[in-house]
Amino acid sequence: MKKILVTGACGYKGSVLVPKLLNEGHQVIAIDTQWFGNFLPTHPNLTVVKHDVRFTNTIPLKGVDTIIHLASIANDPCGDLNPKLTWEVSALATMQLADYAVRAGVQQFIYASSGSVYGIKDEEHVTEELTLEPISEYNKTKMVAERVLLSYQDKMAVQIVRPATVCGLSPRMRLDVAVNMLTMQAIKRGKITVFGGKQSRPNIHMQDITDLYLFLLDRPEVTGVYNAGFENITIEDIAQILAERTGAEVVSTPSNDPRSYRINSDKLLATGFKPKYTVADAIEQIIEAYNNKELEEKDRWYNLKWMEANCLA
Repeated sequence: MKKILVTGACGYKGSVLVPKLLNEGHQVIAIDTQWFGNFLPTHPNLTVVKHDVRFTNTIPLKGVDTIIHLASIANDPCGDLNPKLTWEVSALATMQLADYAVRAGVQQFIYASSGSVYGIKDEEHVTEELTLEPISEYNKTKMVAERVLLSYQDKMAVQIVRPATVCGLSPRMRLDVAVNMLTMQAIKRGKITVFGGKQSRPNIHMQDITDLYLFLLDRPEVTGVYNAGFENITIEDIAQILAERTGAEVVSTPSNDPRSYRINSDKLLATGFKPKYTVADAIEQIIEAYNNKELEEKDRWYNLKWMEANCLA
């Protein structure tokens, strides 16, 4: 059993990861501002702390073995909404937390970066060796945080994950990521609106990304930077899968969004990690949850809309 501190623990990924950690017998301290609510279960080994990660010196690190750092202002539109906040949360707080962790004797630091740090690449295989050319505040803060964390790798095990866009169900759902958003459009409105459509998006299933954090937790020797995305498909491809599955109409419109990302995860696969789920699985699970009335469309599932209305006043 390890004592694990998870930042951003009440978020989209954290709400799936924390129960898995508890099921493995770990003691978990969950840190989150709870802007979007708290959907974590009550458990004797779980301590939930409503806390802003920017106030690093009051984060309880006594006896903590591992930090899994998920907290950030997530996605490009939200990052651009308040750049100062984005840099404070996603970069400065990470720098301070890393320093604090070393001083507190934390042995392992798992960091959720982003596959979008590469920017727009022409290469078919975007590997960890390519240069980082981030184009948004969100991407830039992730790159800076990575660099800082790697400077501490002689003092603790540093494991950096560059995930693709996560898809699939979570108690703290998100409907503003490509697969989830298009699935909800298809099943609720019978129409899918595709802006452009040729943009490539790497994807990873929620169960796979959270299983990856467990995999790394048990393997502190697997250090360094790893891409994590197993399906590089276009928005148009996702829409077509949904059209065939649901009969929804696909409407394409021009887009001025140039962002097209691909990532290669061979380095991660070489460690022995094996993904088990696909985009199609995520689509089926969302459809099933909606039909069973276990999933509703809510404003809080859209980060930008919810932050504008509730978090930045």
